[in-house]
Amino acid sequence: MSGLVVLLVGAVLCFLGVGSVHWAVLASGFGAGWVLADLFGTSVAVTFLVAAATAVIAWVLATLVFKVASFVVGLVAGALVGARVFAAVGGRGSTLLLAIVVVVAVALVTGLLADRYRERALLWATALGGAGLVLSGLGLLWPGGLGFLRDPGSGWQQVLSSLIWVALGVFGWITQRRLFPEKLRLRSREERRT
Repeated sequence: MSGLVVLLVGAVLCFLGVGSVHWAVLASGFGAGWVLADLFGTSVAVTFLVAAATAVIAWVLATLVFKVASFVVGLVAGALVGARVFAAVGGRGSTLLLAIVVVVAVALVTGLLADRYRERALLWATALGGAGLVLSGLGLLWPGGLGFLRDPGSGWQQVLSSLIWVALGVFGWITQRRLFPEKLRLRSREERRT
C-alpha cells in the first residue's frame, strides 16, 4: 500500500507538477519527507507521518509567503531532488551530516533557480522530483526485482537507477510541456514563424 501511495504522489508531481502550485507543494513536501525518513530506516507508519507532516508544513509555508511561492516550491522540490541524489550516491549507511548538506544545497539552488526562472525551473524540479518518487514507489511495490530503484546498492545499480530516474524525469518534463504550454508561456511553431 505504501509503495502505491508513493508511486501515485510521484506520478502527480512528475507529470502534473507545474500545473498547480498547491499540488506541487503538497506532493514535493510529501516526497521529501518520505525519502528522508525512509533513508534513515523508520517504520512505514512513521515514514508516512513524517511525509504527511512535511507536505502540510511545506503547503502552509508556501501559502503564508505566497510572494516567494516559486522559491518555496523550488526549495521543497529541490529537497526532494537532493534526497534522491543522496539516495543514489550515498544512500543508507552514510552520515546524517552528508545527507543534510546535499539536500540543503540542492534545495537552495533549486529554490533560487525557481525564484529567478519561475515555471521553467519548477518544471524541471517537479519532473525530476516526481520521477524519483515514482522509482521509490516501484521499489517499495516490487522489492525483489525493482528494490534497487529505491535503494541502489552496488555501482551498476546506482548507474542504472540514475539513468532510469533521468529518463523518467525527461518524460515528465515533456509531458508537462505538452499539458501546460500556456502556463509555461510556450509558443507554438506557427506563432514563432510569424
